[in-house]
Amino acid sequence: MFVGTGSDVGKSVISAAFCRIFKQDGYCPAPFKAQNMSLNSYPASGGLEIGRAQAMQAEACKIECNTDMNPVLLKPTGYMTSQVILNGKPLGTMQAREYFLKTDRDKLFSEAMKAYYRLNEQYNPMVIEGAGSISEINLWDKDITNMRVALEVEASVYLVADIDRGGVFASVYGTIKLLPENQLKLIKGIIINKFRGDLTLFNNGRQIIEELTGIPVVGIIPWFQDIFIEDEDSVVIDSKQQHARENKINIAVVLLKHMSNFTDFNYLEQIDEVHLYYAANPSELDKADIVIIPGSKNTISDMLYLRNSGMAKAILYAHRMKKAVYGICGGYQIMGTEIMDPYHIEGEIEKIPGLSILPVTTTITPEKTIEQRTFKFLDFNQECKGYEIHMGETSSGDSSCLCRLPDDKPDGYFLEPLTWGTYLHGIFDNPIVVDYILKKAGLNKQISFKNYDTFKEEQYDKLAQWVRGSVDLKVIYKSII
Repeated sequence: MFVGTGSDVGKSVISAAFCRIFKQDGYCPAPFKAQNMSLNSYPASGGLEIGRAQAMQAEACKIECNTDMNPVLLKPTGYMTSQVILNGKPLGTMQAREYFLKTDRDKLFSEAMKAYYRLNEQYNPMVIEGAGSISEINLWDKDITNMRVALEVEASVYLVADIDRGGVFASVYGTIKLLPENQLKLIKGIIINKFRGDLTLFNNGRQIIEELTGIPVVGIIPWFQDIFIEDEDSVVIDSKQQHARENKINIAVVLLKHMSNFTDFNYLEQIDEVHLYYAANPSELDKADIVIIPGSKNTISDMLYLRNSGMAKAILYAHRMKKAVYGICGGYQIMGTEIMDPYHIEGEIEKIPGLSILPVTTTITPEKTIEQRTFKFLDFNQECKGYEIHMGETSSGDSSCLCRLPDDKPDGYFLEPLTWGTYLHGIFDNPIVVDYILKKAGLNKQISFKNYDTFKEEQYDKLAQWVRGSVDLKVIYKSII
């Protein structure tokens, strides 16, 4: 089990690395995270939903993802509210206080552990990921995902700390010293992550940590920039440059307050001719060649945000200037004439005008569509892949669809080559779609596209090799055998 001194220390990526390492070494591993909070999710089989990180880790294990890998998923819908998903199905939307204080924690934990044991019957070893910090002592009695899981399954636990953010000695020492004895004895080692520079300069630091805590430092993992692994935490967006570049096709993704599934743009970021950035201010759209309105977990709230921030005017101006404007899922809904919420799924507002770029209207419905899809884009014959995760139905007065699903079912709305919307997440993972939008944006040279699935496989192998060279695998294997 990999736990952390805090959020975004690298637990998900390190867990993925060990998923691939164990697979390479002849084992049959599977990932598990009892409870995850993320706006990035993925459709598992059977029309069910899990956190994107566990789907990514399942890829590293070379197995299909399923909801047992992430039985409890919280998807924030507002500042203090989240949609609660149990075993892949929505239970409803709850206030944070209601979720932590009024839900039956023992029952949730029991459900999570049932999922774990079902997986454990098929896979070995289990690679468990914790959440946030394991020493949030005010939340210990509410814990269903950190050391309570470790105690239940008697896991060999490794504490991950991020040295790049500073304060690594205090964070490691404080985390260890706050643990009760029965939890402390499960900590088998410490992994220092995201180290920059000469590793030998930290030899003394390593010794100090071991002397302070009595626990060995089993690995120091150097910072890497040339290995691509899908991020789960939206905090990584903060590091993306928010301005255009010369001699590139500039793609501005509108930074919504409740943006979901930002992994939709990972493939675009791998193309040399493209510069993709997240735009939070109207001026950041000025030099964009393509504007994309992404998915949203609260479409009405984000529509209000666009209007109040001036971003709506900037998007409409880009459209009038004949720039490409595309919408995915919630972004597609926002591009329409009206969004209606008669069941108050997203809040108290029942109806709100959209941007009126596309002649479509949306009704938010209690039923959630969660499906992996194959489709044909426009008139192209190549089969593409994507997925749907949304609550709502969008209708138009004509049949100008963008994509065709199996059985000739339509998706999205095609107004003209520079203006369309779709419910299909992952549409920009398909080279035929990317080639189309780049040519429409003015790129006049041929691009050699990578096969995205092959590319990801190569990256998992590179990550495994990187981590192998940075940790003492003998110690880790000894602790789990």
